Amino acid sequence: MALTNQQKKKLKAHAHGLKPVVRLGQSGLTDNVLDEIELAIEHHELIKVKVSADDRDDKKLVIQKIADQTRSEIIQSIGFMAVFYRENSDKKTYS
Repeated sequence: MALTNQQKKKLKAHAHGLKPVVRLGQSGLTDNVLDEIELAIEHHELIKVKVSADDRDDKKLVIQKIADQTRSEIIQSIGFMAVFYRENSDKKTYS
């Protein structure tokens, strides 16, 4: 999928006003949470996820696992928020 820097910049601008559609709680990244993220990214293409983790390394691992499992691109990660993008060939809202 490999997005260019210009495409990522445009997606970051679109994501700025988004609210998180999924929040990871104490249970962490469960199969149910991954299913919800999958549904959200399929419907919206560009989503924000709030990731609660004990430390920075755990947070990075969770964010990378979400991207791998959903076959999406990590657009941005700031604090506890991560932005993911996966193009929906039927929709193509942001291309």
